[in-house]
Amino acid sequence: MSFFYHVKSLTSACPNMYSISRLYHTTSAMFCYSKTRSGEKYTDPFKLGRRHLKGLYEDIRKELLISPTELKEMSEYYFDGKGKAFRPVIVVLMARACNIHSNNSRDVQASQRSIALIAEMIHTASLVHDDVIDDASSRRGKHTVNKIWGEKKAVLAGDFILSAASMALARIGNTTVISILTQVIEDLVRGEFLQLGSKENENERFAHYLEKTFKKTASLIANSCKAIEWEEERET
Repeated sequence: MSFFYHVKSLTSACPNMYSISRLYHTTSAMFCYSKTRSGEKYTDPFKLGRRHLKGLYEDIRKELLISPTELKEMSEYYFDGKGKAFRPVIVVLMARACNIHSNNSRDVQASQRSIALIAEMIHTASLVHDDVIDDASSRRGKHTVNKIWGEKKAVLAGDFILSAASMALARIGNTTVISILTQVIEDLVRGEFLQLGSKENENERFAHYLEKTFKKTASLIANSCKAIEWEEERET
């Protein structure tokens, strides 16, 4: 069962598509309007996804139970439920697409939901580390972890979130999924290094930007969706 087949199936369900070409990079963008010409309404994808994510942040905080209390407080700081949960929503929507195609089920398996949880933990750990590197003082309308507790403790908090995510990942018990999602952590580090560098040639700068952006942002989404398919195939 091909991952790209699922993506093609999803995109073919929406008739409004166009392609944009820029330099060597071509992407396809898809827009589903709120109504079709016949007046039929599309379901809000965030509503579809979020109903599978009830209690997500509470479950993440359970993964972060630790003493001393200060480390727990720092690690939980961004898991206050006020984020968009964009990545977990994408992950559970991919799970629904795979499951409907393979076994005609709209349910999301517990292990697939765990992948959504892990993706959010990896993403948040990267935010904590990014704020240290950028010397940022605010995020999401409040002070950053490094602003409140200092850079050294912020680095340790980010490391702890990653370690907790790794333990949750190991419990899934799928070595292929583990390999896929640990690649994300490598990409995040390499992407940050790329951001610290620069290129003089214009074409090299654009290629550098694309690679940096993929590793820092897109890799997590792409590989989380890839992990979903591998886990779905194991369960069927």
